[in-house]
Parts: sequence; structure tokens; C-alpha cells
Amino acid sequence: MSRQKGFTLVELLVVIAIIALLMSILMPALARVRNQAKAILCLSNLKQMGSAFAMYLDDNDCKFMRGYILDTPPDAHKRYWMEALRPYYGNEGDARLCPVATKMGRSRGGVVTGGEYNTLGGKGSAWGYFSGEPCGSTTNPWPYVVACDYGSYSINGWLQDPEEGKAMWISPQKDYNWRHCNLKGTANIPLLGDGKWIDCWPDFTDEDPAYDGQPWSQVPSQMARICMDRHGGYVNWVFCDYAARPVGLKELWKLKWNKFFELDADPPLWEPWMKRYKDYD
Repeated sequence: MSRQKGFTLVELLVVIAIIALLMSILMPALARVRNQAKAILCLSNLKQMGSAFAMYLDDNDCKFMRGYILDTPPDAHKRYWMEALRPYYGNEGDARLCPVATKMGRSRGGVVTGGEYNTLGGKGSAWGYFSGEPCGSTTNPWPYVVACDYGSYSINGWLQDPEEGKAMWISPQKDYNWRHCNLKGTANIPLLGDGKWIDCWPDFTDEDPAYDGQPWSQVPSQMARICMDRHGGYVNWVFCDYAARPVGLKELWKLKWNKFFELDADPPLWEPWMKRYKDYD
């Protein structure tokens, strides 16, 4: 009777080596596909939020939210986009979150006003959960938010309609704000997109971060809140025409963030990490 031949140790080692080689080739490709899928889902979320903005503006005479001012009125939480849009996006928290941004912040100095937004950086940074009980209540120390909200999108802070005479956090001499949606060039006015905090106030004089992932509180630049390599050289944004698309990192300086944003101004000198990305004339 013939004996059935089995695998030798050498043959098994060769098979294992081949499998390991194939895995080393396939894993980066699978990672790219996974990241691309997350980027597409991120764009889908922003399109949903763009639709929510469209419905809100249609119900409010085309006027943007009152937004952030230096005093704290009793209805402060209703003035910000997360609460104001809630009836239109169904209070689905993940609609405010890019799937790439999974790094949530915690308390700061023992008082939770949001996330560790002054220490977090990088493409995976979200603005964290707001504390308070019960969820949905105004028990957070900062009156502009409600308990348990989380996300990773940032609104263009220049899209707000504060009362006349009310001081904004940034108080320019000119009225930089887009107060209503009857605008020209809406396809180039950013509305909401990838960010490390709930808002941003970019201007053409802003510098780029010193490195990818630099915490935005370390940079006297509002662009630092949104300039990060979240999607392979891009961030996702929805615009005031309610179209969502990827935006190149250097392209951030070519968007009309406010009324007086100079699109023809010289860009920053670009930090070393930024120089490899696409230029926009």
C-alpha cells in the first residue's frame, strides 16, 4: 500500500512566505479603498447637512443663524448650527461626524466644554462630546452647546446674522459676515466641512500650521482649524450652493470665506509639510 505524501516543512514555509508577501501587497491597497469609502461617506454626510441648511434657510427668510456673540443670551444654544439644524437632520449625531475622525476629546482642566480641542490634532481629530446630563439639555458650562453633542465638522463662522451692535468673538471694523443666502458666487463660499472645532473664521492673512496635526490653539490662524490632511491632500466641504466636494489644502486660501477675503493675495510661504500638495493659482 502506498503512503500518502504530506507537505514538508520547507514547503509549508514557502506557502507561508507567499501568503505574507501577498498580504503585504494587498493591505495598502485595501487600506486605500477603506479610506476612499470613508471619504465618500463623509461627502454624503455633508450633502445631508447641506440639505438641512437649505431647508432651514427656506424657513427663515434666507437668513443664517445668529451665531456666536460675546454675550450669552438665554437661547444661545439655538443660535448655533448644531441645534438650529437639528429638526432638519433628525438629530443623527453621526451626520455631524466624518468617519475618518474618530479621535474624540475629553475634559479640559476638569471642566468639560467640549473636547481637548486645544491639544488634539491630525486628520482623526473630532471636537469631542459635550458634557452634561441628560443628553440634549443645556447643562454644559458653555451655553452655546447641548449635552452629548459630538462631531467633526466646522461651520464657516462668517455665515451668521448677529444682531446689530452685538460683538462677535472676532470683531472686525468691517461687516465681514454673509448674513443671508442671496449671494453671488455661492459655489466658492464654504458652508460646512472637515474641521477640528465647531467653527472657523478664516482670512486671507492666515498662516498654515507648522505641521500636519498641529493643535489649532497653538497657531494664531483660523485656517489651522481646518487645514489638515484628512483625505489624502484634501478636506471635504459643502458650499453655499449646497454642493459638496473635496477641497485641496492649498485651495483653502482660494475660497471666499468672507466678504473681504482677497482671493488674489499672496499665499503663505508654506511650511515644509504643505509644499508637496497641489498649488492653486
